[in-house]
Amino acid sequence: MFCMGASDFSQESRFLPRRGCFLEGAEIVRRTVVSDQQDRIMRLFIEEAKEHLDTLENGLVDLKSTMKDPESVQEMFRAAHSVKGGAAMLGLDSIKTTAHRLEDCFKVLKDGPVKQVDQTAESLFLKGVDTLKDLLGRLEGPFGLRNEEGEKLVQQVMPVFAQLETHLNKLASGKVQAVAAGSGAPAAPTADAVPANFAVEVMTLLKEMLQVFKQKESVASRSELTAVCVRLYKLGGKIETWQNLVKTARAAIVNPKNSYKVLAPLIIKELKEAGDLVQGGKVKAIVPSKNLLLLAASPKPAEASTPAAPAAPAAAAKQVALPAEPKAVVKLLLKTFNKKQLSEIAKLLVNALRAPSN
Repeated sequence: MFCMGASDFSQESRFLPRRGCFLEGAEIVRRTVVSDQQDRIMRLFIEEAKEHLDTLENGLVDLKSTMKDPESVQEMFRAAHSVKGGAAMLGLDSIKTTAHRLEDCFKVLKDGPVKQVDQTAESLFLKGVDTLKDLLGRLEGPFGLRNEEGEKLVQQVMPVFAQLETHLNKLASGKVQAVAAGSGAPAAPTADAVPANFAVEVMTLLKEMLQVFKQKESVASRSELTAVCVRLYKLGGKIETWQNLVKTARAAIVNPKNSYKVLAPLIIKELKEAGDLVQGGKVKAIVPSKNLLLLAASPKPAEASTPAAPAAPAAAAKQVALPAEPKAVVKLLLKTFNKKQLSEIAKLLVNALRAPSN
């Protein structure tokens, strides 16, 4: 059995301060690692929440059309549900509560007998999403989201959700009739119904849009452009001609076949001119141009199915005239075919040479 004498104890005591420092250092490292993990989880939540917000905003820009596709409504419901779940896991009560109320309202659309929505429902939904966006923006900011400011925003938006649920239930019961497109649209508002600096606000957003157009074409940059479209759409209040133009511009932007070089000058020009018309009270004169409508149009089924038709092999697609000189033939083959194709050709030639001649 090993026993430690008095001298050993005194020797051991010399290492106690060092051991204490070591344990303290280990605790600091552990806390740092945990903090880094929490930061990564928070950043991941914020990035995913932004994507879910894009889904919500894009669906709400034209909620009447979105309602025609049950899967789109289901996707919006899932987006709100995902934000709620992530916020609950991280203890972000204000974001969780707001996302939960949005989820409840989308559930009415998803499961209830609401067949058509109106401008009021669309506007109330957008207010709820705006609050969620505000909360996430503060969370991402340098000071984070403080509990008191989050609670204040939640209290402000709760009446909006209550009004929205009541309105949706009235639509479902038929007590309120949604105004369908082309069936007696409300009278066009006058210049007094829009902000006094409407054209200036439009130009501010168009400058942001132009900066994004200068970026490389990608899914992310197109998403940024559609987000600007959402803000332009909201800016128009209930001006249907303006909102219809913004919807058309957004449809053209989301089509990946349309290049920024083509989109930028056309969309910036038409939205600027429309902003001036709104400012001047001439909202009835706002009409998307034929070129913009063509860019916004979805490809026809026949056109969409054309690429799926069986394509001729690369070798058969080109009519190649072979020279008589063998070396020239080799050069031509190397220039025309890739390695895999050349390997197949070599096998075919070998088999053809081995086969008995007729």
